Amino acid sequence: RNAMLRAMVTYLFENGKIETTVTRAKEVRAMAEKMITIAKDNSLHSKRKVMAYITKEDVAKKLFDEIAPKYKDVNGGYTRIIKTGPRRGDAAEMCIIELV
Repeated sequence: RNAMLRAMVTYLFENGKIETTVTRAKEVRAMAEKMITIAKDNSLHSKRKVMAYITKEDVAKKLFDEIAPKYKDVNGGYTRIIKTGPRRGDAAEMCIIELV
């Protein structure tokens, strides 16, 4: 479960948005917002904390160089969840999570 969550957060930062189920999106939102908040500090300690969680080094660099500076003056609310309806097959509620 933790590995799936790490991979999804990495993929979100890499591409900007993901299509997934609502419950997974809510978990991803919590961790992604924590990672952005940590990255806003831009110290060695915060870089090591982010690198321990994000699975790709270039995505972590992108988080510090591009994503975190955009939200420098914003306190939370970095992601948006848009519901898209049930999935064909098992009728799981689907949504798109994206960076605002």
